[in-house]
Amino acid sequence: MANFESIEASARPRAGKGVARATRREGKVPGVIYGAKQEPTLIALDPRIIMKELKRGGWRSRLYEIQVGTGKTRALMRDVQFHPVTDQPEHIDFQRLVAGEAVRVGVVVHFLNEAISPGLKRGGVLNVVRHKVEVEVDPDHIPERFEVDLAVLDINDNIRWHDLKGTEHCKPVILGRDFVVATIAPPLVTAEQLAAEAAAAAAAAAAKGGKGKAAPKKK
Repeated sequence: MANFESIEASARPRAGKGVARATRREGKVPGVIYGAKQEPTLIALDPRIIMKELKRGGWRSRLYEIQVGTGKTRALMRDVQFHPVTDQPEHIDFQRLVAGEAVRVGVVVHFLNEAISPGLKRGGVLNVVRHKVEVEVDPDHIPERFEVDLAVLDINDNIRWHDLKGTEHCKPVILGRDFVVATIAPPLVTAEQLAAEAAAAAAAAAAKGGKGKAAPKKK
């Protein structure tokens, strides 16, 4: 079952640029909750709540239960508009969630057992192709994250959609192929290492060539 975080908002009486400016003068950020074939709900939020969520990261896939007066609405934070000079939030959009109506959401991928992965222990590099995977899912079954167990993966192994744990109720947006989420790539070789190896090979070749030459005869 998905976990919803509670945040508080106040209702706005009507829409319009003038009303939105008045809301900002009161120290609040105007917003709207839309979707689910219902009339939009106009709200205002404390900017500190918004900034807190933005700083946490992953706000586009976090689930909220918005308290407006005596009512509660489950929603996803979809968009935040910022002031071009101050970078302060000026408007926020939420998408209303209703059970039985699938919604598109990006679910973060979490990697387990990196410390004991054979490929990583041998110097391989975890190359993450998709930190999040876009899926369509019923709001009541939105997973907090997908998981990948790296414990048995070696160099050149791929992690694909079917390897993810927690996808039971989800349909990927990418259809028709078992797409790659991450790979364990071979160890990285730096330019310095290549130069050192080339120099060592040249020195070895020179030494070998020198041994084959006859010493000059004394007159």
